Amino acid sequence: VPLRRRHPSVTCLLSTRDSSFAGIFQIYTEGEILIAPMMDGLITTENGSVSSDRDGSALIFLGTGCSSAVPNAMCLIQQSESPCYVCSQSLSIPPERNPNYRGNTSLLIDYRQSDGKHKYIQIDVGKTFREQVLRWFTLHKIPQVDSIILTHEHADAVLGLDDIRSVQPFSPTNDIDPTPIFVSQYAMDSLAVKFPYLVQKKLKEGQEVRRVAQLDWRVIEEDCEKPFVASDLSFTPLPVMHGEDYVCLGFLFGEKSRVAYISDVSRFPPSTEYVISKSGGGQLDLLILDTLYKTGSHNTHLCFPQTLDTIKRLSPKRALLIGMTHEFDHHKDNEFLEEWSKREGISVKLAHDGLRVPIDL
Repeated sequence: VPLRRRHPSVTCLLSTRDSSFAGIFQIYTEGEILIAPMMDGLITTENGSVSSDRDGSALIFLGTGCSSAVPNAMCLIQQSESPCYVCSQSLSIPPERNPNYRGNTSLLIDYRQSDGKHKYIQIDVGKTFREQVLRWFTLHKIPQVDSIILTHEHADAVLGLDDIRSVQPFSPTNDIDPTPIFVSQYAMDSLAVKFPYLVQKKLKEGQEVRRVAQLDWRVIEEDCEKPFVASDLSFTPLPVMHGEDYVCLGFLFGEKSRVAYISDVSRFPPSTEYVISKSGGGQLDLLILDTLYKTGSHNTHLCFPQTLDTIKRLSPKRALLIGMTHEFDHHKDNEFLEEWSKREGISVKLAHDGLRVPIDL
């Protein structure tokens, strides 16, 4: 029996229609944790309720944590003091039932086209990608990835690229349609060095065929004036500073609802800010924004105070925060944000891994 048949695979899990493997999942309610069976057809939504609506478009948050993810490994293994509350939870509460368990930032866009068919567009493929597939693709019944978009080429955005083969059809000769992947030229040049076997077009003479992810590399401009189309959905690149020496991309998408996804940012260039501000290019329906630490500042990311100031300045209808470290406690900090939202008139919440937000794109 071939080895590939002896062990369960990601492809096997994604292709099955039997949801019995999903097990017990968490339904989040305001201010408490309620454990309940994850019934077929029910999904966790932004307000903590469950819904049977899988027909429309939706945003699925595969990861909402920083590069080192949460729990923080050093916090757990240090001998000098006990782990923090957020990290210690990870030792007693399974990740599926713990909104403080966070993988690398990543968003899956479940895009329902006008003909009723669904396309699945993945933004970033970081170090925790395989874990996110096993946990959230199976729960939300995501059968494949149709397109990939990368914000930048740092480890937390690209080190899962090798595992893209796990969500592609099996072919020992790599005779499958490649998945389109959209990257900046800078990221393309870097990834060609990091993953030469994923970029290589033809095998060299005498080189053996090895099963690797099949990717169709497409370079996009770091320019708000040069949109591109991935799986029939239009995206506008949003160049932002990720430290003063590095340009990272966010993305604006959606015609019926304007959504901006910005996972790694320390400063907005004026041209980018204009495109996504209420006083400029038009009010966003949803802003998904970086926030690293609860206090202070950081040279390559927004922290909580700057994030909230940015939200007030851009004035979206609502915002969801991502990229958090273990300093953030999901329930306690959302209680603070609930009061802040009432005061400022903008709904702001921390997102969590596995969150599904239905939205009309």
